[in-house]
Amino acid sequence: MPQPEEPEAGAVGAVKPAKPIAQRPKVRAAAVQDRQAGPPCPQCGTPNAPDRRFCRRCAAPLRPTAKAAPLPWWRTVWPFRRRVRSGSGAWVRRSVIAVVVLGLLVGGYFLIPAGRWLYEDVRDKLSKATPVTPAQVEATASVPKHGATLATDGLSNTYWGAPKTGEALSFEFRSPFRLVDVVLHTGVSKKAEAHRQQARPIRADLLVTMADGTTKTKTITLADKPGPQTIQTGYSDVVSVRLTLRDATGLSEGRHIALAEVEFFRRS
Repeated sequence: MPQPEEPEAGAVGAVKPAKPIAQRPKVRAAAVQDRQAGPPCPQCGTPNAPDRRFCRRCAAPLRPTAKAAPLPWWRTVWPFRRRVRSGSGAWVRRSVIAVVVLGLLVGGYFLIPAGRWLYEDVRDKLSKATPVTPAQVEATASVPKHGATLATDGLSNTYWGAPKTGEALSFEFRSPFRLVDVVLHTGVSKKAEAHRQQARPIRADLLVTMADGTTKTKTITLADKPGPQTIQTGYSDVVSVRLTLRDATGLSEGRHIALAEVEFFRRS
């Protein structure tokens, strides 16, 4: 049996044909024109086209906005924390602010009484009023069985009887207080059928004395009707009150003036 021939050394054996591989296209970079007809960039100096807004190299703005003109000093004064541009008259602004502050201080010095009155008035309206009972009550004159103390006994069917106009009631208090209201009940009783059995006061003077000796006078007008009538006062450090009857209605021979009740209220 014949033996197969041995391949010679270095001989190439049979191989399969290879698949053809298409060559990849070569991309050529587009030519960049370094020279532009526009102005150079203010940051890096690169020339740019005239219609560009930002540099093609560093992206810096090619058309910087013009610096705003400084504001006039009068537009930098108010409000005080307003942002201002440089060169807007800082020393003038500070001078105006100093003058305004000085004016407020001087005005506050001369307006202290008015400001204090407004402050106390607001406190009166926001606080609760509580009744104050006088320590002593006296009258310049009284009709029999209708003495001065009946005007502060807490009852509206008893009254102080004054024989004529010009008579007064004086109220003394134990310690100074803030008097915010005075409530008056005129006539014999709060009942309508008994209210006009005697004359009723329709005008009176309220003399208020403070702890330092100063006084305040307030003329009050009263309605001829039963029930409480409130008179707002607003006096501080009050130690005494004097109520003088100036006019009355229904006063005739054999009749006297009836004042059922006088109440005082302090700020709590």
